[in-house]
Amino acid sequence: MELIDEEALDADEEDKNPIMFLVVPDARALKEMLSLWQRWQSGAPMDAGYTAWRDVFNTLRELRVWGPQDRVHAADREYIQQQLAEANGAKIRLEVELVFRADDVIASKLQSDFVAALNRKDGTVVTQSRIKAIGYHALLVEVDRTEADGILALSPASIAGYDLVMHIRPQSVASKLVTSDIEPARSDNSVANGSPILALIDGVPVAQHSLLAGALIVDDQFDLESSALLADRIHGTAMASLIVHGDRNRLETSLPRKIHVVPVLGKHEEFPVDQLIVDMLYQAVHRLRGGVDPTAPGVLIVNLSLGNSRRVFHGQMSAWARLLDRLAYQFGILFIVSAGNHVRSFEVQRYSKHSDFEDANCEEKSRATISSIGALMAERRLLSPAEAINGLTIGAANIDAVSANDRRNARNIDPYSNLVICNPSSALGPGFANSVKPDLLMPGSREHLSFVAGGQRLSVKPANATRFHGLKVAAPPASAGRENSEHFTGGSSAAAALASRTCHRIHDALESAYGDSFLNLAHIDRATLLKALIVHTASWPEATASQIKHVLGPDNNRQHVAQKNNIRRFLGYGVGEPELAIACAGDRATFWATGYLPPNKAVTVHVPIPSCVNARAIPHSLHATLAWFAPVAPGRQR
Repeated sequence: MELIDEEALDADEEDKNPIMFLVVPDARALKEMLSLWQRWQSGAPMDAGYTAWRDVFNTLRELRVWGPQDRVHAADREYIQQQLAEANGAKIRLEVELVFRADDVIASKLQSDFVAALNRKDGTVVTQSRIKAIGYHALLVEVDRTEADGILALSPASIAGYDLVMHIRPQSVASKLVTSDIEPARSDNSVANGSPILALIDGVPVAQHSLLAGALIVDDQFDLESSALLADRIHGTAMASLIVHGDRNRLETSLPRKIHVVPVLGKHEEFPVDQLIVDMLYQAVHRLRGGVDPTAPGVLIVNLSLGNSRRVFHGQMSAWARLLDRLAYQFGILFIVSAGNHVRSFEVQRYSKHSDFEDANCEEKSRATISSIGALMAERRLLSPAEAINGLTIGAANIDAVSANDRRNARNIDPYSNLVICNPSSALGPGFANSVKPDLLMPGSREHLSFVAGGQRLSVKPANATRFHGLKVAAPPASAGRENSEHFTGGSSAAAALASRTCHRIHDALESAYGDSFLNLAHIDRATLLKALIVHTASWPEATASQIKHVLGPDNNRQHVAQKNNIRRFLGYGVGEPELAIACAGDRATFWATGYLPPNKAVTVHVPIPSCVNARAIPHSLHATLAWFAPVAPGRQR
């Protein structure tokens, strides 16, 4: 019998009631355990040999079998209700995850039983996926209003009452990218050569855009290009532009290699309605790097500026994140994932009128905004799959290259004009098992706040990026026959794309410095090294860390761990410094090493003293960053 603490692996101060899962070998053992629980609740003494259970039961609120309330979480019920309202009487699609069975025959029988039961309820299976490597067995199903109401009511007669069902969730929906202020683009004559080391899994790009022509290899594995209107190709075009050119306001050098693009967003920049996104990602990466004829065998960086807007991370790792961790270790790929954005309005607690907030000084605005977002931390957490462990999760820092003149003309309020911090919309940590997430912050535009009318208190929401606060990127044509437009965007998706670009540049610098001795390293060695080097230069801005500590506390300095945890929620390991990660200063040396750490073993790494500081009477410092890719074990939460 094994006790698994699943939700509590990420238990933090707002998770007051973690769920404990008891995995028992058979029905008889479960019946005996429930009997012991009832005996303990009645106050009767435990029989000899069972007293240890008293200590276990003292930690529990309830002991019961897995039921409908565990299969359909409260947040998912809200989204399902929303789906029903939008369907207007039509059937809706749900993702049903079955209890995973490693045995193929048992798994097939389990699925057949479920499909038969679903058909009796006039439901149908749209598609299915079973990925043994991550313990995932799911079906995309279509159900009518009657069955959906039963699921919402947690009725044992609905599929929510079936023992072979693990979870029922709304169909995954891609997070959106908002852009504005379209303008003519300046031409770019750079030429990209060489096989790709970076893949972009995103929307369909405008591959023949004047800023992107010749820089992209579009690998349309799922035949989505034909259904994506040219004017709708916003997300993929913007991310490709940021990776290839960076923020166009900075006019940086373009990357020297082509970028391999695999579209997973089709019509209206949405996930295909007849696919499971986890299965699409599994297929896409295996075609890139697996099999006898991979389409991009040199890829070791994958940008994923996407997330499931209906899946906020609350302790239990998603199948999508588990898949990324598995693929990262299997193929030696560094997945760079956006933390996610929360664009809903929120109340600024200290103010009742927008004029008071507008007239407040910089420090008062920043304190009020930090306090208001801090009160909503549980609601503004990472979006799946940002909790992945082997990947890098990127949050959006309030940084861009907008000129001072344009900044003065901004129509909305800059809440953090005196601080470098994550944007108000950027999702907050922590990650799985209370790990530090996001890993670091990258520029995501200096996001402003706009006022929302109504309510007793002042309500604001993150404003769309504009020329006054935004990153300039390639855009679909503003009119027919014109393909050289640009517009402005921001958020964690853009920040992740810039992080991918930085990793590519680090790879280029290492290739230039070390040649074949670097290129001949295994994919996993190079990917892990890139992961370490980009985070190595990250640091907390002192003024920001001090402000968060002052506003959110705790006030008792003995609770320094809790204070640091609050800072990490907003900043992760800190704000990235791309140029420091790519080149050394004259008074600094960077030492790196890669290798494998066997189970229960230690490795000693000898670091030579750099000649630039040896035997010199100047201040010395040593900064070390350890990064790793860990293998995954399906069924074991730790």
